[in-house]
Amino acid sequence: MINVIASIHIKEGRVSEFVEIFKANIPNVLEEKGCLEYAATIDVPTGLPPQVLDGNIVTIIEKWSSVADLQAHLTTPHMLAYRKRVEDIVDKLSLKVLGEA
Repeated sequence: MINVIASIHIKEGRVSEFVEIFKANIPNVLEEKGCLEYAATIDVPTGLPPQVLDGNIVTIIEKWSSVADLQAHLTTPHMLAYRKRVEDIVDKLSLKVLGEA
């Protein structure tokens, strides 16, 4: 199993629009082979000293059975359409693909 953390920096004032598009695609992704979890999350203020809040970042948390399943996910028609819909909303993206230590 692998875990994926994608930090997506959204253009100012467009987070709600992005989240709406993302959530509409969740059922498609959850039906994919090997998808165990797929969710969008946003910062929750906690007052914890090391926490840095950014209201323009949406963090996607994913779990996949294998790297091959993740790679297949990136080429599905619904993901290609999703990326096209959000390309003018997203400023930048960082990705971490993690395995157990």
